[in-house]
Amino acid sequence: MEDPEIEKIKQRRLAEMLKQRAEAAAQNQVEVSELDSANFDMVISGGLVLVDFWAEWCGPCRLMHPVFERMAKKYRHIRFARLNVDRSQDIAMRYGVQAIPTFIMFKNGQPQDRMMGAVGELGIHRIAQKYQM
Repeated sequence: MEDPEIEKIKQRRLAEMLKQRAEAAAQNQVEVSELDSANFDMVISGGLVLVDFWAEWCGPCRLMHPVFERMAKKYRHIRFARLNVDRSQDIAMRYGVQAIPTFIMFKNGQPQDRMMGAVGELGIHRIAQKYQM
């Protein structure tokens, strides 16, 4: 038979450990924002935002998605966001996106840089390095 006080201590310690694990996991997760015509201007207006212009039917876009998410974790000083061009054609037209994927770096709402195609990790790395703080 176990001591009830020891059991309470064990339960409290287990709860603390689970809380610490959840907090650590939350810190490692970086959300890639989903953009549309309603939130686009608001999101790009603050700081550095790298936007991936993509479409569901685009093979190179699907190839770049995990790369984009990985790089979002690496470059936390840049907000990473995606815009589906089929759902927000007005935004794609505003920025002259004619090929996808296209990646545009915005700084305080203004486009600064552009890359087209499945540029891979190296391409995302190069554009992010240009905007190191």
